[in-house]
Amino acid sequence: MKKPPHVLSVKDAWYLTPNMIRVVFAGPELNGFPSGRDGGNCKLIIPDVGESKTQFLERLQNGHTPIKRTYTVRKFDESLQELSIDFVAHGDEGPASRWARHAKACDFLGFMGPSPAKVTEFNADWYLVCADPSAIPVAAVALEAMPRDAKGIAVFEITAPEDRQDIDAPKGIEMHWLIHPDPHTPSTAQIDFIKAMPWPEGRVQTCIAGESSVIRALRDFLANDKHVPRADTYISGYWKIGLVEDQHQQAKRDESA
Repeated sequence: MKKPPHVLSVKDAWYLTPNMIRVVFAGPELNGFPSGRDGGNCKLIIPDVGESKTQFLERLQNGHTPIKRTYTVRKFDESLQELSIDFVAHGDEGPASRWARHAKACDFLGFMGPSPAKVTEFNADWYLVCADPSAIPVAAVALEAMPRDAKGIAVFEITAPEDRQDIDAPKGIEMHWLIHPDPHTPSTAQIDFIKAMPWPEGRVQTCIAGESSVIRALRDFLANDKHVPRADTYISGYWKIGLVEDQHQQAKRDESA
């Protein structure tokens, strides 16, 4: 039997960059939150507009299908008992973005998870990290967890120059920020960059995530052109242009069937 979701309360929320919102949760509901899960997935259950906490709890208990979205644990501060999650701000067209844009202290949502961290071992000669805005949190967690003498290349595709973030990456990681102003249109910028760059010698480990078509092309390149062992790659499609999350997840299941 699945555990019921926790209902987390907002401590603070602000625009980290013009197109990224950080929401910090705090409260007794975070007691017992597992350590070492930065970068893990979680499910957020989004309240309806204008819904009270009592109504939300009743809806969860009565089993009505809620709106769920998958997000990444950006950071859990065990000493402060605070959980940070970053949201891409793309207007009110999506329920999670709409919720985050209007989030303020004492607001709430449902939380399920988190999963284990995606990248936990760092023993390669160099690292390749790639992300669009949806995957910057998991990429940032991986970079911040690397040994301080790590070397490699990080490629971020962002909406505007002002969306660059301060990430505590090792000094040996080359950081590249590519601008793609309209995330709703396909982009091959990351693919083109990675195929054109000089390929360092030695064993590579990857942390790559983002839009499905980009991920498919990069997965093919890594496996068939560079022969990178699957065990050394974390690579995942987080979303697909034109599909909401439920449709994207079904498409992924259909592809793997």
